Amino acid sequence: MRQGESYWPSMNSQLPPDLYSRIESCGVIAVLVIDDARHAVPLARALAAGGIDVMELTLRTDAALDSLVAIRREVPDMLAGIGTVLTPQQVDDVHAAGAAFAVAPGLNRRVVLAAQKLGLPFAPGIATPSDMESALELGCRDTKFFPAEPSGGLDYLKSLAAPYAHLGVRYVPLGGINEENMATYLSSPLILAVGGSWLAPRELINDQRFDTIRERAASARRIVDDCRG
Repeated sequence: MRQGESYWPSMNSQLPPDLYSRIESCGVIAVLVIDDARHAVPLARALAAGGIDVMELTLRTDAALDSLVAIRREVPDMLAGIGTVLTPQQVDDVHAAGAAFAVAPGLNRRVVLAAQKLGLPFAPGIATPSDMESALELGCRDTKFFPAEPSGGLDYLKSLAAPYAHLGVRYVPLGGINEENMATYLSSPLILAVGGSWLAPRELINDQRFDTIRERAASARRIVDDCRG
């Protein structure tokens, strides 16, 4: 046991090994805002056709949970989770809908504990060392770094992560990530995957431009493969 490890409740990822490996292999989590649940299935199929098979449906619209249910039924090979989970009640709701995982923009102790009680894989958001230590206190080793670019990008994350590197902490940055800078993030061993809101922005989904979304996913897939073999 390394010095200091005995303090933390768990040094294991809260993500099950198969889910962890799936996210790492995909390299990009498509982060989505869906206004109409009828768009969910063609959207998921477009992303999967481009090689991106992990998605985070944000709880910013009433269509999110219905979209999740439709994707689980019609596109079972897509690993579909829910983001913007802000309350314990939402934890119950996304678990009941069958989310593979859940994510939050920040760290709310009550939300983390609710997810742990249900066995729902959960990644809280962090942006400071205090956030990181609160996450570790709760047994969360894998976290969302948000907002990534406005907070200082990869250089800032490397500085933030340095005191915790021996604990095996890894991050999913989101916020300002795009096709131009994703390779820089993916080149770092700190990064489990990046959050990709540029793959299918709200306007493309609403305009049903699924061919464009597939092309963006395929481009991202090529970058991941170049970075990680």
